[in-house]
Amino acid sequence: MRAMKWMLSCLLMLAPWGPALAAGPSQVKIVETEGSYRLFVDGKPFFIKGGGGSGHLDELAARGGNAVRTWRVDSDPAQMRAFLDNAQRLGLKVAVGIEVGNERHGFNYDDDAAVAAQLARIRGEVEAWKDHPAVLMWVAGNELNLHYTNQKVWNAIGGIADMIHEVDPNHPVMTTLAGFGPPLIEQIKQRAGSLDLIGIQLYGNLGELPEKLRDSHWTGPYVVTEWGPTGHWESPLTRWEAPIEDDASRKAGVLLERYQRYIGGEHRQGLGSFVFLWGQKQERTPTWYGLFLADGESTPSVDAMQFAWTGQWPENRAPSIAPIRVDDRLATSSVVLKPGSPHKAHVRASDREGDALDYRWTLREETTATSIGGDPEHLPDAVEGVIQAAGAGEITLTAPRKPGNYRLFVEVRDGQGHAAYANFPLRVE
Repeated sequence: MRAMKWMLSCLLMLAPWGPALAAGPSQVKIVETEGSYRLFVDGKPFFIKGGGGSGHLDELAARGGNAVRTWRVDSDPAQMRAFLDNAQRLGLKVAVGIEVGNERHGFNYDDDAAVAAQLARIRGEVEAWKDHPAVLMWVAGNELNLHYTNQKVWNAIGGIADMIHEVDPNHPVMTTLAGFGPPLIEQIKQRAGSLDLIGIQLYGNLGELPEKLRDSHWTGPYVVTEWGPTGHWESPLTRWEAPIEDDASRKAGVLLERYQRYIGGEHRQGLGSFVFLWGQKQERTPTWYGLFLADGESTPSVDAMQFAWTGQWPENRAPSIAPIRVDDRLATSSVVLKPGSPHKAHVRASDREGDALDYRWTLREETTATSIGGDPEHLPDAVEGVIQAAGAGEITLTAPRKPGNYRLFVEVRDGQGHAAYANFPLRVE
């Protein structure tokens, strides 16, 4: 009997998606009623409360999220299957990202053979995963309008949408746009009119969304597929043009305000959103966009999203934090230090529940990255031997001997899996 059970288990594992597929594919529809749009999953209204990223899915579900967005199909079928099965187990739906060639990365949309090969590859990906019950919709390409010139990309997107509709009648198809205006929307209507909706990606200018929709004459449905803190390209700069990042507490307040004003209450065309990033990455800094630290601690922005989605704060919240000050000056003062000179830096942090706080300071060389669209960046090296603790939230910083641009970081942990952070760009000359 034990051997029979073992054999049955193996057969289930070898089946396309194991026992999670018993219910078959989800039936996902966008329904229009007098110019208003609603998303339905298996006949029930579904407003997307999502995170962009493939990690921390347990926490996403626990915090009130109901969906996750990815950027590509995993090349390892076992990994892709495990991800979708885990999402299904947690009650999360997946907007499955499909990688589509970007012109800025060298893809040539005048090359008919390359376009055809891409379409064939995507067909295989859709056919492989279309029947998994966790699939919510297909996201064909990411920010293909970023630094591009060849309008044929939208013909390719239209062809992808047509193919997916032929292969998979159960799930809508979209593409995502890095901002938008009337000319872009007109091209999409003409060349990719079979898209079911569009994905809109805005950060500091999310408040312009209603005006952009009106001016572009986009009256169809949309999802805000990326939004979050104010972007590094739209933030204040030091005099040497280093972007000044908001601290973790300010970001959390900004996220909550933006969600409540422009996303959560928009039910005419908006079908919901995916906050960016439900995870962590290096993009100008290691904390700019991620709602988690590299070792998994959640930040005040995660708490803010829980409140946005559920109306309830967690029982134990992340610490709060204020901006770093160096010699009692803020980063907007464009602080310049002399090589080898000593300076005082401090930060104020507190914990609502009274948990003991652990302060971790690091000085790193400033990034020289100029990448766009979230392309990969290298985490700059830490500078050793320049920080001496002087008390809770206080240090003595010895300016590096090497002239250049640097950034001082602090992470404040509460010992309960939560943290806050801040950083300060400075220059040595």
